[in-house]
Amino acid sequence: MSFPPPRLKFTVLSTSLDPESRSAWLCTLAARQLAAAGHAVTLLDLRITPLPPFDNVQGQTVQGGDGCYEHPAFAAYHRAIQEADGVFMGVPVYNWGVGSGAKALVELTGSSDDGRGLHGAWFDRPVTFLVSGGLDHGYLSHGAFALGLMFDFKCVVNPHFVYATSAHWDAPEVPGEWLAGRLHRTVERGVDLAARLKDRPYQSVWEI
Repeated sequence: MSFPPPRLKFTVLSTSLDPESRSAWLCTLAARQLAAAGHAVTLLDLRITPLPPFDNVQGQTVQGGDGCYEHPAFAAYHRAIQEADGVFMGVPVYNWGVGSGAKALVELTGSSDDGRGLHGAWFDRPVTFLVSGGLDHGYLSHGAFALGLMFDFKCVVNPHFVYATSAHWDAPEVPGEWLAGRLHRTVERGVDLAARLKDRPYQSVWEI
């Protein structure tokens, strides 16, 4: 007798601010595939739910406004990442590195300070990258960022990822044959990784 795979919780993060973002298209397609497979999906887009500037302040700033940790977007992103069985992260590549939105997101939601009750949301998350770039030979441009997640937060980075340029799309949100197959397989690998790592009985901290 065969049993259906467990229902998992996934968070899909679109980190580009470009109105015509192709990495956002990848996120939308990945979220649809996950939902069609019966998983719970939270899709967050920095263009729709923007982050506050990272000032590392709780409470009131010196200017009298609220610090970044009081912003409602902080709680929304932190909870969605921390509670996910797996995270899919859509990132654009600029100048051989991921865009600033991805860095700002990790900087804010990754903050840990026991004295202030902060604990990074990223610890131990399985992470799958959905990358949009301009040049075919930039396909490893997200590598340093991924390595940072591994070292700082003990994330398990999926070795299967998508790297797509404009040539891989037939039309907006319509992937070409190669990209459609690559995305489908990558999402499947991300689900498999999350299922294998679900309910591990520990939580990592900063120290290796």
